[in-house]
Amino acid sequence: MGPKFLRPLTAPDAEKGQAVHFGLDSPLTLDGGRTLAPWTVAYMTYGTLNAARSNAVLVCHALTGDQFVASAHPVTGKPGWWETMVGPGKPIDTDRFFVICANVIGGCMGTSGPAESDPVTGEPYGLSFPLVTVRDMVRAQAMLLDALGIEKLLCVTGGSMGGMQVLQWAASYPDRVVSAVPIACAARHSAQNIAFHEVGRQAIMADPDWHGGAYQRHGSQPSKGLAVARMAAHITYLSEAALQRKFGRNLQNRNGISFAFTPDFQVESYLHHQGTTFVDRFDANSYLYITRAMDYFDLAADYNGVLAEAFRGCKTRFCIISFTSDWLFPTVENKRVAHALNAAAATVSFVEIETDRGHDAFLLDEPEMFAAVRGFLNVVAAAQGVA
Repeated sequence: MGPKFLRPLTAPDAEKGQAVHFGLDSPLTLDGGRTLAPWTVAYMTYGTLNAARSNAVLVCHALTGDQFVASAHPVTGKPGWWETMVGPGKPIDTDRFFVICANVIGGCMGTSGPAESDPVTGEPYGLSFPLVTVRDMVRAQAMLLDALGIEKLLCVTGGSMGGMQVLQWAASYPDRVVSAVPIACAARHSAQNIAFHEVGRQAIMADPDWHGGAYQRHGSQPSKGLAVARMAAHITYLSEAALQRKFGRNLQNRNGISFAFTPDFQVESYLHHQGTTFVDRFDANSYLYITRAMDYFDLAADYNGVLAEAFRGCKTRFCIISFTSDWLFPTVENKRVAHALNAAAATVSFVEIETDRGHDAFLLDEPEMFAAVRGFLNVVAAAQGVA
């Protein structure tokens, strides 16, 4: 392997945490047949790595997440996206565990992606950046861990696309993963989910400010298209029961309907808010790339369509968590993974949590989920002699 170095990112990116920069002789080989070299992965860590290097926990983020799992986001100032789960005394206890979270390849918070500059041209990659897969994301994370000197992970966990990465970790690097907690995910992206993603991508590409993906060179951003993509996606993260409970048909700051196309209902205003705030922190091209990576994910396809073969001989211990009202990644998809693990004679437990909060439940205050993760990690840590 060629030279690589770890250091805090320099201004104006210092707030993005740390990064590993891989040189020309440390290329990232991608499933699409291309390679990236040089390339960068940005990450955050929390807690302390013990002397045995046996207490590392990798947290994998979802589609619109980033490395700021347990610290304030540098753009929005909002708390980390999983501070309910990760931190001192939390289920993933940073007083005990060394937590790593990396921005995925193709992302827009310091890791190489379409928003970053091509080192060859000095211009933003745009659509010249190669398409990536979930397996590429995991391969990049593995190279990051190599650079950090971490050979084995006590646990890999994440929800949604993060859960997909967890499953890919167990399939690609079973000897490096002691335990895995995939949450609210599936072993492949469904036709319905691909369809929703395509609606979002078309909204972005139809925005005249997209400029064929070269909007940075034009000093513009397809904000309207990206906002619509976020609005459409956000509906899928909730459940009908949750929307009804939170909003019903309540009007927004008015006593009657307006007979106009301005937002009359609270739910409309809520979606507009979700869309407009999203464009401040996320890159439109990254949205295209990462949704496409999720669409391509089909773990069984690499094993002649037999999912159990992906985990054959795997010694990783699994805890799979799903939510009753999640129609984006329903319980049946999570159970399909559990059944495949059983068929492969792997050690697996399964928890289905009753909630009306939909897919986003994994990001929210769900005591049963917290108890399941805490209990599972306690057992795994004890078995590995991690205090």
